[in-house]
Order: sequence, then C-alpha cells, then structure tokens
Amino acid sequence: MSALTIFTDTDAGQSIWQSCDAEAIGRQLDAIGVRFERWRADRDVGDDPQPAEVLAAYQHAIDRLVAEKGYQSWDVISMRPNHPEREALRAKFLSEHTHGEDEVRFFVEGSGLFCLHLHGKIWQILCEKDDLISVPAGTPHWFDMGAEPNFTAIRVFDNPDGWVARFTGDGIADHYPRLVR
Repeated sequence: MSALTIFTDTDAGQSIWQSCDAEAIGRQLDAIGVRFERWRADRDVGDDPQPAEVLAAYQHAIDRLVAEKGYQSWDVISMRPNHPEREALRAKFLSEHTHGEDEVRFFVEGSGLFCLHLHGKIWQILCEKDDLISVPAGTPHWFDMGAEPNFTAIRVFDNPDGWVARFTGDGIADHYPRLVR
C-alpha cells in the first residue's frame, strides 16, 4: 500500500502527517509540485515482466505523459535481491541529490521509498505497484530501494543521457527512516 509520511527536517523521530490514502497523498504532493498518480496496464504483464511487455502494457499512459510534458526517452529497470551491485547502488541513491530534469518513475511491481527535502520538511513517499511519481527538477531528494530490492519500474527522461545526479553533500538522509523491506 502506498504511503506518505511527513517529518520536519529537524526531527526524524516524530511524523507530522501520515496517510495511505492515494487521493490524500496526491493532494499533499500536488501542493508542493510533485505529481503522484495511479496507472493501470492495458494487459497483464505476468509475474516476471520483461521490458518489451511492460512498455507495451503502459504505452498509452507513457504517450499521454510525453505529450503533456515533452519527455524524450523512457526505459524499464528491474532490481532483484540477487543483483551483484545492489548494495553499492542503494548506497549511491541514499545520498541526497538533485537532477537538472524531473525524476519520473512508475512502479510496475514492487516498491521504493522516495524522500524529498522541501520547505523545511522531509516527505517520504512509499511508492508501490501502479504508482507514478514525478519529482521536479532541482528538488533535493534520495531514494531507498531497500536491502533486498525487488521492483520493476518505468523511468521517463527529459535528458537522453538518462539519470544524472548532483549530490548535495548533506548527510540528512542518514537521520530518517529507511525502507525496511
């Protein structure tokens, strides 16, 4: 189940707002310029979705997003608990960073925790199957895929070079809850 938990950026011990209601999550995130919506496939992608099947099942939604925002490319990424670089990748994504473009992710299966650092608050969004999140360019954030990552996601890009991060050097991510899964 998707969830949003909001903390102040000075106290990781006490949340100030929390919900698992997708509509309430969407309203909270919309207020800070973050897109959150639910997508549905137009066909079953099975238990072990392959990139071509995933893209075909969601092409209608991707096309709508591309027409609206002008994104240039998209792909499918899968991460499993046995990935040989999972620990290094998790550590890299757990460092607060920004991008020169929107970071757009749609979860086909599994889950991941996006943490945004905005307006004196930390916004932790647990994204799960059928969730799309678009973190605006320049937003300080980090991503936790968990110690045993297990997800498939569609990534959508403005930049044909794909994911390019600018790390802030702030250690704030170390003080907030991590994805337990």
